[in-house]
Amino acid sequence: MKLFVGLGNPGAQYAGHRHNIGLMAVDRIAADHGFGPWRSKFQGHIAEGRLGSTKILLLKPGTFMNRSGQSVAAAARFFKLDPEQITVFHDELDLAPGKTRVKSGGGHAGHNGLRSIHAALGEGYNRVRLGIGHPGHKDRVSAYVLHDFARADADWLDDLMRGISDGAAELAAGDTGRFMNAVALRTAPPRSSKSAADATQARKAERPDERPAEPAPDTRSTLQKLVDRFC
Repeated sequence: MKLFVGLGNPGAQYAGHRHNIGLMAVDRIAADHGFGPWRSKFQGHIAEGRLGSTKILLLKPGTFMNRSGQSVAAAARFFKLDPEQITVFHDELDLAPGKTRVKSGGGHAGHNGLRSIHAALGEGYNRVRLGIGHPGHKDRVSAYVLHDFARADADWLDDLMRGISDGAAELAAGDTGRFMNAVALRTAPPRSSKSAADATQARKAERPDERPAEPAPDTRSTLQKLVDRFC
């Protein structure tokens, strides 16, 4: 068994906040992969199911972000899970919107949810860092993360959630490379050969230093030139 945790703040008023992107991710996995109903337990809500051959417990802590470790630790103790069996989905200011990285261990970088989990479990758990971008100044961070995603974010956010769901079984199996590939296919799909050719033609059209081909030399005789000119 493995435990997937989605970080966020509980309550409808926080549901669309950037800080809640981790909760959005586990909600999407549960919906797309036929997990059982959410049940109140471990100071939060849990749902059980399978991703591939791996039994997965999804957890949405019901505490506020800065006390997330209480809920995660309670579930880990009950199921006798080591930190290496736990993966936490969370918002990441230091990644551009829609960018995703997988990390094992390391510091919490000031993230209050991770800080709480560090205090409860240590640093040995896994994280899926979900980029939301940075507001540009540290004094604006709190208002930024505790605010709904903008309308302009809807497309990339949906692509990201689809990619996470597509690759969830690979993540559960421990294949982070395939998981990242699944996310990339949704968030940065390869262009078709036609699109690449069109782009190449467009770049050529924009090049100011490309000159027209030189005209072919005129090999007519002087008499023929006069005939062509006046006849």
